[in-house]
Amino acid sequence: MGESRRSGTGASLAHLTNQAILQTLPRTVNTGVGAAFILTALAVLGGEALGDFALALLVGLVVGTYSSIFTAAPMAPRTGGTHLLAPFTQVICASCAILAFMTRRLAEVAKKVGVSEATVSRVLNNKPGVSQATRQAVLSALDVLGYERPTQLRGERARLVGLVLPELQNPIFPAFAEVIGGALAQLGLTPVLCTQTKGGVSEADYVTLLLQQQVSGVVFAGGLYAQADAPHDHYRLLADRNIPVVLVNAAIEHLGFPGVSCDDAVAVEQAWRHLASLGHERIGLVLGPGDHVPSARKLAAARAIAGGELPDEFVARAMFSIEGGHAATAKLIDRGVTGFVCASDPLALGAVRAARRKGLDVPSQISVVGYDDSALMNCTEPPLTTVRQPIESMGKAAVELLNARIGGSAVAADELLFEPELVVRGSTAQAPRP
Repeated sequence: MGESRRSGTGASLAHLTNQAILQTLPRTVNTGVGAAFILTALAVLGGEALGDFALALLVGLVVGTYSSIFTAAPMAPRTGGTHLLAPFTQVICASCAILAFMTRRLAEVAKKVGVSEATVSRVLNNKPGVSQATRQAVLSALDVLGYERPTQLRGERARLVGLVLPELQNPIFPAFAEVIGGALAQLGLTPVLCTQTKGGVSEADYVTLLLQQQVSGVVFAGGLYAQADAPHDHYRLLADRNIPVVLVNAAIEHLGFPGVSCDDAVAVEQAWRHLASLGHERIGLVLGPGDHVPSARKLAAARAIAGGELPDEFVARAMFSIEGGHAATAKLIDRGVTGFVCASDPLALGAVRAARRKGLDVPSQISVVGYDDSALMNCTEPPLTTVRQPIESMGKAAVELLNARIGGSAVAADELLFEPELVVRGSTAQAPRP
């Protein structure tokens, strides 16, 4: 009996011990595995958006809890392993949710850059074996997609570059954006396109947004810097913050930024001499607003070439649009002008339309020369004679200047002038005989 009583006591003690272990082990395993997984997840994520991480974890735990309700039914003590299933289910569900979250992040960044997810993971964990260009491209993709950089890499300024355009309707600006954007990408820099719209976000507002994104620099391809009477405080703000800036085409003086420009004087000289060689004596100009710096340069060049034979009534100003060109050209046709030098291709297309509305033929009665040689100008009727801006050379030079400034090199606040090219097509011909 004593032995039997001792055996019973031993069995009861073993049973109590097993129960204690079974009650404690799930918490231990749950806490240990959960903590280990969270640490691993944080390491892979590199400190990215913890709000999203917490959401993924919460979804997993909720799913696990609901699952445990159905799997943890009351059972005999010897089947205590069933009680262990609930916390394991929670951990597994949480793990699956977080893994799905991390995989989506990696896949999205990898697709954006065009590399493998393993490469993205190496960059996020600051591991070797990745080229500097690829590393910068991955970090730029994180910035563009709105993900936070890994903690150990947040000391670097974002490899974003603002690309500010005044509009997209004029084909010359999308052309500049394509060249500049491609050149930036080759350097591991990601362009952030900022396009102004009437009544929409202003240029100054875009500058504020870009500063909030901690951009590495800004390229302006046309904008208020070319208008003397426009506000320029946002440019000075960039200068005060020591943000690298490059301007494309003529700007007002004293802004202190380097720039690349097509030589307006040479462009007007080429167009003017072409019309003069065709016998046109009454040559007029269709320019932009009076405070527009490139238009002012074109006017000064035309007066120098004409030698004082360019009356004010042969100069018309308009907004840079087909409608503006139409209205301005109609006035000059009434004043006897037969050859037109226009400050943009849309203005030139407006000039052609104005001539036709007056029953005049282009080019037998009216000759028109545009400026830019933007897309599809060889497909108009007639194909437009125009002065071509060297967009490729100018865009790449602008990026080189900006990259030098970003790298800390001293860049003089000079203007690099590029030679334009006259492209003769079907909108110019011999002047009509009296």
